[in-house]
Order: sequence, then C-alpha cells, then structure tokens
Amino acid sequence: MLDLDRPWTEYEYVAFDTETSGAYPLGSEVVEFGAVKWRDGKVIDRYQTLLKPSEPMSAFIIGIHGITNEMVADAPLMSEKIEEIRNFIKGAIPMAHHAPFDLGFIAIEMERAQLSFPSEPAICTSLLARKVILESSNHKLQTLVKLMNIDGGQAHRASDDANACLQVGLQCMLRVGATASLRAILLEVGKELRWTNYAVFTSHDQKILQFADAIRRKVAVDIVYQGGRLRNETRRIAPLGLVRNPDGDYVMALCHRDAVNKRFYLNKMSDLQVEL
Repeated sequence: MLDLDRPWTEYEYVAFDTETSGAYPLGSEVVEFGAVKWRDGKVIDRYQTLLKPSEPMSAFIIGIHGITNEMVADAPLMSEKIEEIRNFIKGAIPMAHHAPFDLGFIAIEMERAQLSFPSEPAICTSLLARKVILESSNHKLQTLVKLMNIDGGQAHRASDDANACLQVGLQCMLRVGATASLRAILLEVGKELRWTNYAVFTSHDQKILQFADAIRRKVAVDIVYQGGRLRNETRRIAPLGLVRNPDGDYVMALCHRDAVNKRFYLNKMSDLQVEL
C-alpha cells in the first residue's frame, strides 16, 4: 500500500501524453506516446514512440497533431510497445493533463495485452490547475504554459506536451505547498483517478462489455434512454467510442434519428440491444 502522507517531493512522477487517431477510446487508437520521469527535483528519463493505427487517420485529426499517415506507416504497433510503456509508468505517480482521456486510451491497451494495472493514483494537472491557478482565463495546457512562462515546445506532440504537463504539475504542487503531502495534492485534484477505473474488457458492467463488442464489430445498438425529448423511446445509435469518466461513463454515438453525434450516459439507459 502506497504511503500518501509523505511530502509530495519525495515521490517519483511520470507525466505522459497521448496523441490519438480520434477522440474516443475503442473507436480510436494512440498514434504517439510521450512521457517524462521526474525524481528528486530533476528529470531522470524520457520515453517517446510513434505508433501505427489499424486504420488511416483523417485529415481533420492530422490537422490537430500534425502526425501524418506517412509518419506512422512504419511505426511499431501498440501491442509491441505497451509493455515498455507500462513498465516506464509503473512505480511512479502518473500525471496527465485531462488525465481521464489519456488513462482511458492506455488502460484498454494494458488490458488487451493482459498486463496488470499500476497501483499508483493519478494526478490530473487540469483539475489541479483549476483549484490553484485561479488567475488563468482557462485551464488548457497551452494557456497555462504561457501564463507560467514554461517552454511548451511543439503543442499537440506527445513528448513536448508531457514535459509541459510535468512543469505545470510541479508549479501547481508548489502552490499547494512545498512540504504538502501527496494526499493533500490528491485532495486538491478532487477526483480519484486510478487505472482500474478505466477498465473495459475486465469490467463487470454488462453495458460496457456490450458497447465494447458493438464498437469492435462496428454495428448499431438500440437503446431506451431516460433523458432528452425521446425519453423512454427506443432509438438506434452507432457507437463511436466508449469513455469511462469520473462523472459518469458514456458512449459517443451517431443518433440515427437526429443524424448527429451525441453523448449517451450508460446510467441513463434502461435497455440496450446490440445488432447481431
């Protein structure tokens, strides 16, 4: 059991970032992973790799991070790198900006490889910044980088964003207190973020397993949803991705009736049938 009551400066941290082929786990994949490891007041190691997705990326996604299909054409598969990634993270306190996003993508890859989850709790630097950097107009990573005079490198590239995340995180923790405990830092984050919370394939929730199957097979799902103007009516959706979230797990899906992408919370579904 990790002792959370020592000063936060006594722990090892791994700040990491993912660039992906789309916005939602299961429906999209990691195409770049970058991480930086910190201990005893200095960076002690770095890790970066491009990763080849199973399908080509769209021009819209490429426009966000600048990673082209040609750049990843000869890159390794995630299945070839996930154990290295897990071993780099294991034993340190993981840190990411909008951590639920990154945890969600990496957790399912650990599951696919049948690797056990690291036990250390994660820190979301976005949530932490909202509590302690009140003077910022917003808490996007690039806004915080400019406000705090941090060298952010190339935005939306995993290694540079991981390093920026680390520097933002360290400054946030200093604001909580130079001798504050790790427990105090986690309390400021406000939400418990553990790898197990992002499990999909080993989940005991049948809705999660059904949607994982539907996304894998790219088939439609009929749901009865307890929300919106179509409350209690059956509607057909095409799930695009599954997001495990501290505020409620949801599926992002194309609603066939309205022909738009919508967020559907699993706890508001009273029934669902996956197309055979």
